[in-house]
Amino acid sequence: MGACRVALVGAGGVAQRHARVLGGFADVELVGVTDVAPDAAADLAGRYGGRAFRDIDDLLAAGPDAVYVCVPPFAHGPVEEAIVDAGVPMFVEKPVAVDLDTAERIAERVARRGLLTAVGHHWRYLHVVDQARELLADRPVRLVSGAWLDKVPPVDWWARRDRSGGPVIEQAAHVLDLIRVLVGEVTEVTAYGDGNPPPVDGADIDSVTTAALRFADGAVGTLAAACVLGWKHRAGLEILADGLALSLTENGLTVCDADGERRFDADPDGARVAVDRAFVDAVRGVGDDVRVPYPEALGTQRLACAVAESARTGRPVALPAPGRMGVTVGA
Repeated sequence: MGACRVALVGAGGVAQRHARVLGGFADVELVGVTDVAPDAAADLAGRYGGRAFRDIDDLLAAGPDAVYVCVPPFAHGPVEEAIVDAGVPMFVEKPVAVDLDTAERIAERVARRGLLTAVGHHWRYLHVVDQARELLADRPVRLVSGAWLDKVPPVDWWARRDRSGGPVIEQAAHVLDLIRVLVGEVTEVTAYGDGNPPPVDGADIDSVTTAALRFADGAVGTLAAACVLGWKHRAGLEILADGLALSLTENGLTVCDADGERRFDADPDGARVAVDRAFVDAVRGVGDDVRVPYPEALGTQRLACAVAESARTGRPVALPAPGRMGVTVGA
């Protein structure tokens, strides 16, 4: 095929990043953008190519080869349904929804259609993640501690639970996704939120959340999420296995073992390019390195929603075995 004709739904910061990356690919043509703010769509299309579309139907009528969905958590659902029904390959930015029901519904639709999809968990393209997997290949993980300690982003919807899902779903999804990659599937979570919103007008999310995680293979772990700072303090994992301690963030991997301590730098910008390159190559039929198709991202969404549900109810939440749908709240 010739150039891959890509369109964008959404014109915010994440869409701008993807437009910048895609615009640097010689084999990609940006068809245009649609957004609930027409001026924003026109501005982004004017900078990177194509035109502003009135809505998703107008955009799909232009016949793109692929569509990027870069909308806030609460806006997922109808857009993806329209794209899947049209049979167009789809890249969805994380989190894939504000809730679990929406994500489950879209996943079922994707499966029925057999559609090519990808989700923007770009941390999986960090080479230090591959290094960590190799180091853990012959050592069972005993303990993992994940954290996302940050600020409230400067968008008006973020501090509202029904709009963002809260910091565990909207921010900590990257950490939870890596927990699944490096440690395995979680079978039960028990979480607590502080019940106090951050000092932002209209906020109703927890300022901090902590969770205990039990894994299918017997490992245990914790997750801490906070949005009370004025900066991004830490986002990453600490993993303990027999004779091995790993510290992993978007910026690098620190390995401690009998040989001492070693540090390996990561390239987060390169990972952001790689996730787009892999999807475009898959659409063009010249590659097969999509590491997080929508069904795989659903596993991370289930885990994030289980943590959020346990924190809301104060009860443990059991997750299903791989391949099963839904979550159940424990007694």
